[in-house]
Amino acid sequence: MKSLPTLFFASAALFALIGMVWGIQMAASHDHTLSPAHGHLNLLGFVAMAVFGTYYALTPAAMGRMATLHFLLAVATVVFLVPGIAIAIPGGSPVLSQIGSILALATMALFGLIVVRNGVGPVRAA
Repeated sequence: MKSLPTLFFASAALFALIGMVWGIQMAASHDHTLSPAHGHLNLLGFVAMAVFGTYYALTPAAMGRMATLHFLLAVATVVFLVPGIAIAIPGGSPVLSQIGSILALATMALFGLIVVRNGVGPVRAA
């Protein structure tokens, strides 16, 4: 299995590529209706995933079951929230975006807990 930081960074790169292609499509079509979904993809899919990957690369002691759950929640957040926003904007059901929002909250709360429990950076001898 790949290391957790690698999984976060690989996911960040994939989400960034999807966001770039989507941005180019919006620019070419002159239709920016779904730009809020695009923005959430870039922020949560690229920026947050890269921040999380950086944290785990700097703080190896934080890697464990909670960190793996954190990765799965972070991916699920993007998978539910971004399409959910894109569906809700033109008047579709907001259910996916609501689920994604709850997942985003859970993802960040879990990250905060992991940071509080483990600090930042490698463990140093006293």
